[in-house]
Amino acid sequence: MSKIKVVETKPYDDQKMGTSGLRKKVKIYQQPNYIENFVQSVFNSYKPEDYKGKSLIIGGDGRFYNDVAIQLCIKIGVANGIGKIILAENGLMSTPAVSLLIRSQPKNECYGAFILTASHNPGGPNDDMGIKFNGDNGAAIPEGKNLQIFEESKKIQKYCILDTEEKYPLDKPSEISVDEDGKIRKVPIEIEPTTKRYVEEMKKLFDFDLIKTLFERKDFEFVFDALNGISGPYALDIFNKIFNVPLQNLDKCHPLPDFGGIHPDPNLVHAKDLDEKMDVFKKDPSKKVPDFGAACDGDADRNIIFGPRMLVSPSDSLAVITNNAEIIKSLSRNGPLKGVARSMPTSGAVDRVAKKKNLKCYEVPTGWKFFGNLLDDGRITLCGEESFGTGSDHIREKDGVWAILCWLTILAQKNKDNKGKLIGIPEIMLEHWKCYGRDYYCRYDYEDLNNEQAAKVKENLNKNIETFKNMKEGNEALIFEYNDPVDHSVSKNQGWIFRYKDGSRIIFRFSGTSSTGATVRIYFEKHVEPDGNLLADVADIIKGGENFPELAIKLSDIHNVAGRTGPTVMT
Repeated sequence: MSKIKVVETKPYDDQKMGTSGLRKKVKIYQQPNYIENFVQSVFNSYKPEDYKGKSLIIGGDGRFYNDVAIQLCIKIGVANGIGKIILAENGLMSTPAVSLLIRSQPKNECYGAFILTASHNPGGPNDDMGIKFNGDNGAAIPEGKNLQIFEESKKIQKYCILDTEEKYPLDKPSEISVDEDGKIRKVPIEIEPTTKRYVEEMKKLFDFDLIKTLFERKDFEFVFDALNGISGPYALDIFNKIFNVPLQNLDKCHPLPDFGGIHPDPNLVHAKDLDEKMDVFKKDPSKKVPDFGAACDGDADRNIIFGPRMLVSPSDSLAVITNNAEIIKSLSRNGPLKGVARSMPTSGAVDRVAKKKNLKCYEVPTGWKFFGNLLDDGRITLCGEESFGTGSDHIREKDGVWAILCWLTILAQKNKDNKGKLIGIPEIMLEHWKCYGRDYYCRYDYEDLNNEQAAKVKENLNKNIETFKNMKEGNEALIFEYNDPVDHSVSKNQGWIFRYKDGSRIIFRFSGTSSTGATVRIYFEKHVEPDGNLLADVADIIKGGENFPELAIKLSDIHNVAGRTGPTVMT
């Protein structure tokens, strides 16, 4: 039996969420009442009737300190009037699976979910943890609600919590008895299996029999790297148990609190083992490499796709999936695509597909929450961002495993009646570029700038907007602003765009996913027409002619400002 106690507290001034939740170093979260303040601020930002008596879902990617946060979310949630806790088994569930779980609940019975993840950020005692709140539609809450929670966090004076040291089991159902002034309230804790519901949904969304024909080919080899994140259990249950992929081809599939000391970000820098397997840097031309390589990040909402000795850029991935939507059951089950959307830094490759297919294409700021309104309003079916995220209207998050299944479907369909040599990813990409041209694309990250350095870079970019416009006829430069067509909210200062007449762009954006300092991301995009050089090295194109990286350094003066000689990460 537990009673509710009210604990006095003092606010912290740093609990403003970024593009996807509150991400901080573990040591920050270990400060007295830090988690308690934030969780209570979420409840304070809603009316009691929005959550009292309703269910609350809790799950995460299994990173260090999640176990502590889960117990606090349970105790604070119940103390505030939550009527049922739905807990991911052992606290483990991918972000897309949590979104699916929210959306599967009876209407008006679910408040939302606390998802304990810092996504692609590293984990462990000295690294990152995160908490995000997804609303009753399964999506990360909109910017207005984020700001409201932040305002509550700056003035919080007390929080409610169960007065008990008890730790509730994460692997079996239980029940909490709450003494509320002599009246006993029973709150059940249900356990939701980590993968079961998600796997069942994927079986409905995809033609698994078709995909199996691909895996039955002797000339097709598939490898996957979960990067010690939460995608591992899903990979084992789908790729191994259903498609019979050998276990030796499925790497790092058991979630670890510190991700085994690696950075669980599926890109060319951090997915090193997969890079080598696919020989993406062409170090050994004699080596036989797999036909398909894929990885997901810590919470399984991002993905990377490799063909033999080649990376499929996230921008190209979105464009190819859009172009082949009619053969993907998940995207065609309700008729043609309603529309597509991309984040502003994502290349214009999908725009060209949308134009040819007469689809509305939306450009939104970075952050999956901006896709939510478009999805809920039925304006789009498919969306994606340059940071290795792709998703659709089946949930309200990006979905790494789902995106991989889209690609497997495309390959399976292309090879359905093919008895000859495998039509693989290189052939599919070349076919696409011959139709639409190629948007050569890469990103430079400059991490851990201090506030003064970040401010100076912004000042330099603002000064050089007119300079760039005057450099060449047709040049455009602007600070990106988004007017949401659904709720008519305005999101200002979302990045700097320096655009050429042919659509080629240099983009600067300050990332909201880092837990320390500021990260400046610089994106380079050069378009080559279908009759141009489609098989060149990305770096050669980006640096050729007008040297985009050199120009970006001049526009921002970032090397002098930050004392750098080059980017921290290049992807």
